[in-house]
Amino acid sequence: MSAIERLIRPRSIAIIGASADPTKTSGRPVSYLQKHGFAGEIYPVNPKVGEIGGLKCYADVASLPDVPDVGLVLVGAERAHIAVRELSERGAAAAIVLASGFTETGAEGAARQHQLMQAAGSMRILGPNTIGLVNLTDNIVLSASGALAMDHFPAGAIGLISQSGGILGAVLSRAAARGIGLSKLVATSNEADLELADFIDVLAEDDATRVIALYIEAIRNPLRFREAVLRARRAGKPVVAFKIGRSEAGAQAAVSHTGALAGSDRMYDALFRQLGVIRARTFEDLLDIPAVLAAGRKLSGRRIAILTSTGGAGTIVSDSLGVAGFTTPAPDAETAAQLRALQSGSHANLDRNPIDVTLAGLQPELLRGAIRILLASPSYDALVVIAGSSAVGSPALLADAIRDCLPLSDKPVIAYVSPYAPEVVSVLTRRGVPAYTSAESCTAALDGLLRAARPEQVQTATSSLTIVDGGVFPAGSLDEAQAKALFARFGIPVVAEKVVATAREAEQAARSLGDRVVLKILSREIVHKSDVGGVAVNLTADAIGGRLTAMADEVEARTGARPDQFLVQEMISGGVEIILGMHRDSLGTAILLGMGGVAAELFKDTTMRLLPPNGGLDLSEARAMARDLVTWPLLDGFRGRPACDVEALAVAVVAFSRMVAQLGDRLSEAEINPVFVLPAGQGVKAADGLVVLNV
Repeated sequence: MSAIERLIRPRSIAIIGASADPTKTSGRPVSYLQKHGFAGEIYPVNPKVGEIGGLKCYADVASLPDVPDVGLVLVGAERAHIAVRELSERGAAAAIVLASGFTETGAEGAARQHQLMQAAGSMRILGPNTIGLVNLTDNIVLSASGALAMDHFPAGAIGLISQSGGILGAVLSRAAARGIGLSKLVATSNEADLELADFIDVLAEDDATRVIALYIEAIRNPLRFREAVLRARRAGKPVVAFKIGRSEAGAQAAVSHTGALAGSDRMYDALFRQLGVIRARTFEDLLDIPAVLAAGRKLSGRRIAILTSTGGAGTIVSDSLGVAGFTTPAPDAETAAQLRALQSGSHANLDRNPIDVTLAGLQPELLRGAIRILLASPSYDALVVIAGSSAVGSPALLADAIRDCLPLSDKPVIAYVSPYAPEVVSVLTRRGVPAYTSAESCTAALDGLLRAARPEQVQTATSSLTIVDGGVFPAGSLDEAQAKALFARFGIPVVAEKVVATAREAEQAARSLGDRVVLKILSREIVHKSDVGGVAVNLTADAIGGRLTAMADEVEARTGARPDQFLVQEMISGGVEIILGMHRDSLGTAILLGMGGVAAELFKDTTMRLLPPNGGLDLSEARAMARDLVTWPLLDGFRGRPACDVEALAVAVVAFSRMVAQLGDRLSEAEINPVFVLPAGQGVKAADGLVVLNV
């Protein structure tokens, strides 16, 4: 067995700093292990006590009769490294350090954590500042969480990895109250050694786990996380993640629009999407979505049947589903006829959806019949059964009726419990029917099922890099002409333009570039030129000379610096303006695509993709980015307008991503705003550019 396997399934456990008082935090682990039926050896270690819980207590690790697989370290931060060193020297596979007071407290704590890891040597460490782990599959409780005071927890198929110890206990207790079975729960906390990815790997190979749930504060090793999640997906195990910190402003780039449009949470969205991770939008989703995924049924479409005996609840569920893009179509003629044969009379509404079978709650056979018909109907992809007040008195009648029908179809079946009735929720869930107490939870669960059925979301293809001569450019902000020269080297089409210094040169340039041109100041210091009056459009050759002089005066008045160079560009019309940029933070480097022009930050219609570890984006990913935009219809030919050259845009996105990948850390910022996407067959042209290079 590997060290991590011995940590998850130890045969012997040493409890360092164990207390004889089970009401104390340090007294809980021994009592928990005994109460929940651990079958291996338990070695309490405390030099001041002779016996704990009927077990012999040892003075120190050296006195133990055998080498423990795991040491649960309960002593404080100042002494934790001593216990860890003793366990390592004895040959233990792993230690779980519960004490706080390490990197989470600042520099002094960071030094203490470094000392702890030095003491560990080759022994693996979970924590510090962790609440431990719980293996419900094998009745192994390596934790001091107060939530474990409960007598029984249902074992099941959902594994949880949390970067918060408190969340482990919160999820454990909530799951138990709802009858949701969990397999393994691990709190990684400071992740001085073992981290999220290590335990995703464990659960990916764990026969008892079918769904992996993650509570994430920050991903410290994005590459390892990516590899572990893809391994889990290949094993057929969906991953659901709740990431806190959505309100954080995120890293702001110095000069580009992209920094304001990206932000750290958008980066997590992009990473999760590319890996096929289902993002839980609320803390409740972290249980609601895995609960339905663990049932093992797949959702193939958005057509949902709602079976109810209470009209108001059915309407609430239908409304919530509709907001999320699901449909609740009326039964087809044959399905409606079969339903009418079950129950006739004015009290039944069987030709519409929700399907209101008023007496179903009181007549289980009627309910069974309706469920069978709806599961067999070609009109529906899933079924929501609403448990009304009649289910409170006899929840087993309702739950058994639904359970008996499950083998007849592989369509998802979930329940919405309308009254406040926790026992009904638990009974339904334990019988294999995921049950929820809010319409929004039903919707989140079905949406999670739909996302889990889209393996094509997972990014596997990359665009291999063909090394391009990037040329010699100075460090710092490039001027616009230099930026576009760099883009052109990587195959990104740019507008025709000329650099000028005088009104006469501007007039000559304008006559060579077309009837109408654009005039801009050219400066490495002034990036947002329009903000200082440094852009003029729709100029003729006759007017451009005077406009250049006036522009120089206006810019000097606003900035105190008089521009000495200008750009004269061909004027593009008839295209859609798009922004194409890059953003880098601790997760990696992302390519951003969105509605461009001066209103880019106002509309914030953007999508992002993180670059793969080696190479750029591929064409299919670039095409998908364009389709993600709310403004996609403008590119696709909205209301009779000509369709744009989306393929040329995709090629430009790939070329831009290759440039970003090749330049790597030398590239601080890069943005094209706008890229004009012209009608189909006419290509794209970069009309403005920004590049900041590091030394």
